[in-house]
Amino acid sequence: MDNQQQAGVREYERIFGQATHDDQLLFEMLVIAVFQAGLSWKVAANKIPVFRQVFANFDHHQVAGFDEPEYEALLKNPAMIRNPRKIKAIIINARAIIKLAPEFSSFADYLWHFTDNNIWQMAVEPGTPLNQQSSLGTVVAKDMKKRGFTFVGPTTVQLLLLAAGIIKRV
Repeated sequence: MDNQQQAGVREYERIFGQATHDDQLLFEMLVIAVFQAGLSWKVAANKIPVFRQVFANFDHHQVAGFDEPEYEALLKNPAMIRNPRKIKAIIINARAIIKLAPEFSSFADYLWHFTDNNIWQMAVEPGTPLNQQSSLGTVVAKDMKKRGFTFVGPTTVQLLLLAAGIIKRV
């Protein structure tokens, strides 16, 4: 792992689990959650510098405007995790975030409304894997799929909610 990748892992470890209402950071966490499916969080986190570069510094408005040329460029980028389904999911999810308006003022408003803006406590046994599903993760995943998000199964959403500090393991 090079220094840039190590920096991405350290950054993710620093922010993981910190309650945030920052849409840009939440989109970043969604990107990592989608790309880590089938991999490990460290593999996805070490790509944060690459993701930041190719996904417009995690500006979901810009990513929502990506079309075929940007998609093709992402698939050809040797620094990327070049999974076509995951790359397409990021673009689709950016568009889904925009469609949350006018019902929600932001992506954060949407995610936090499931817990009435409170941190949801999840009791778990010590040593339980992070990707253990919760009822909240399942409910949010179903709702996200209904709203046009993709690649957001219960496990992926559970990890997003944990990363965003919306769920806290106790």
